Amino acid sequence: MINQLIVFAFRWALNSFGLWLSYKVFGNGYSVLATPAGAGAFMVAGLIFSLVNALIRPVVVILSLPVILVTLGLFTVVVNGFMVWLAISITPNLQITFSHAIITGIILSLLNYLLSSILELRMLEKEIN
Repeated sequence: MINQLIVFAFRWALNSFGLWLSYKVFGNGYSVLATPAGAGAFMVAGLIFSLVNALIRPVVVILSLPVILVTLGLFTVVVNGFMVWLAISITPNLQITFSHAIITGIILSLLNYLLSSILELRMLEKEIN
């Protein structure tokens, strides 16, 4: 249970960093509403995104499975973008266009893939030693 919480905390921090990075790179796709977007706004957005990914994404993937199969998996990019758009829409003081949400979803997918690969390698190293 503790390991799952640690992995969730790492993903939360990584998602927050990825959202902030996308904001800095594609700043014109975001609009900050009432206050300037500080680290707290992106921490909240990262938490919401992590929860949306854990709870809502599996249902959306199952419902869109026919389209995913027809497009040979390319529709998952749109699903990831929708998850980013949904999380940012829920987050107070942040907004994003859907096209930038798709790009941000690609960035977050790559970051999560890298983290998963690194953690998997470390687990294998521990098992070998």
